Amino acid sequence: MSTNEFTIECTAERAARLEQLRAAMARHGIDAFILPSSDPHLSEYLPRRWQGREWMSGFTGSVGTFIATADFAGVWTDGRYWTQAETELAGSNIALMKIPSGASLLHIDWLAANMQPGQTVAVDARVLGLAVARLLEEALSARGVLLRTNLDLLDDIWTDRPGLPTEPLYEHEAPYATLARADKLAATCAAMEALGAERLFLSTLDDIAYLFNLRGADVSFNPVFVAHALVERDGATLFVAEGKVPDALRATLLEEGVNLAPYAAAAAALAALPDGSSLLLDPRRVTAGMRAAVPAGVRVVEAINPTTFAKSRKTDAEAAHVRATMEQDGAALCEFFSWLEATLADPDLDPDCAPLTELLIDQQITAARARRPGFVSPSFGTIAGFNANGAIMHYRATPAAHAVIKGDGLLLIDSGGQYLGGTTDITRVVPVGTITPDHKRDFTLVLKGMMALSSAQFPRGTRSPLLDAIARAPIWAAGVDYGHGTGHGVGYFMNVHEGPQVISPSAAPDPHTAMEPGMITSIEPGIYKPGRWGIRIENLVLNVPSTQGEFGEFLRFETLTLCPIDTRCLDLALLYPHELQWLNSYHAQVRERLLPHVSGAARDWLVLRTQEV
Repeated sequence: MSTNEFTIECTAERAARLEQLRAAMARHGIDAFILPSSDPHLSEYLPRRWQGREWMSGFTGSVGTFIATADFAGVWTDGRYWTQAETELAGSNIALMKIPSGASLLHIDWLAANMQPGQTVAVDARVLGLAVARLLEEALSARGVLLRTNLDLLDDIWTDRPGLPTEPLYEHEAPYATLARADKLAATCAAMEALGAERLFLSTLDDIAYLFNLRGADVSFNPVFVAHALVERDGATLFVAEGKVPDALRATLLEEGVNLAPYAAAAAALAALPDGSSLLLDPRRVTAGMRAAVPAGVRVVEAINPTTFAKSRKTDAEAAHVRATMEQDGAALCEFFSWLEATLADPDLDPDCAPLTELLIDQQITAARARRPGFVSPSFGTIAGFNANGAIMHYRATPAAHAVIKGDGLLLIDSGGQYLGGTTDITRVVPVGTITPDHKRDFTLVLKGMMALSSAQFPRGTRSPLLDAIARAPIWAAGVDYGHGTGHGVGYFMNVHEGPQVISPSAAPDPHTAMEPGMITSIEPGIYKPGRWGIRIENLVLNVPSTQGEFGEFLRFETLTLCPIDTRCLDLALLYPHELQWLNSYHAQVRERLLPHVSGAARDWLVLRTQEV
């Protein structure tokens, strides 16, 4: 099927689905329907059952809100996805509604401005975050608009909607699981009791996987499983679909005081809590539907999940496993990049090899990682973007639309791996053919930003969004900016995007974003020239103690990622001596730690690409 035929077919399907949705809205007396990118666990990456926004609109980005009325349909998304959304929504009669930085709830303002008194807006409370639901209710009620939250219109029209995932759970075992399940549960109980709560309800999948030392495969690239959990002083209940817990693991859990209940029973368990009891809920990490199930006689304590803090602060033993994992991941990248450069230099070197495309990049980099001990899966879908595709921040090559890598320009590769001993995420940019002085200028500016933040020292407890400007300053000085955050937290054999810390100008510097020892965060500034090229350089860093004195305790970043930065893309005249020193010191460390893990062409490539400049 040609790309054009594929687009026409998708456009026709979307038109039919939108017509069916509007018919369902009319049957139920609904004037506007909201379809968020969410599930009952407020996940970033969704199991197939809850990918309704993508099914309805054709927009595949991980962030976006779809709204339909009788005569309008639109998807609200931020600047990371504008180029992608323009392409994927083309010809669909679904409008792209651009969200400026820091305005993630703009769709609520649109509804308040466009709905009339007496009209009804519907959304499924089971997939709507409690904090967002409250803002939505407030905005609509002020306009005299009714909010209805007990409808899932997708069930009316998505006739082949996938069911719940069925992959089995498994233990994350020692030595990689460095704290016992019982110890984590005891620490969690102590934290919730300190907040005056007898129970804690968890819906976020990474919190649950962390707390119970369990992993799964219900969400692509994230080793988590679909479940809810209720933690009490004398035990815990895990609400999970039947058949997902192997018998031996079930027996172990029961022996340790972890009871199992059907996934669908979670709301009923909340509804059965006795009057006068107390329950801890995180309003940012629980749905409005689950909150509504709690009886009025239960005292609800609202605070961030204790597990969110605990899992973000890696233990010394976990940090040691991550360092070892970075060596394996770096060795895999040496193998991959040595293959890539040889292929670019002589495309006919391997007569059995397919043409060099963005899709082949994904296959080869995953294969290199798969040869390394402890590898489980990629940590997200590889982004390999050549020239203009690299300017699409969350670009993903598909069989229907991808580039052949030939000629001149820049190739951006953002990839990562899930290993038993840690999660990796790295972006590198390599030259293809001849690159221009403008390419080198932008690459060097991005590297200056990355080095500036990597070298920073800051007081413990600094709110992470405040660090963003350090990376942007060298880029701003050239009159350039980029439309995404500079860094996100990273899990430990867990989600590649993890809170509570985030280095972004659009994030509020709330107390829970404070930087603490043991946190792993990405540093990934970029420059994107739509239609021309994109550049991003990304390393993962660990918060470690630096100094302590009259002005308190300070932290610094230990760079964890081990992979050369391509100096062929540099304009050395733009680098200060201390920046050259940082780069050479980093490359010396990369060479020293990776040499024992590579041989042959990969070793030769490593030595070549870590030479001093």
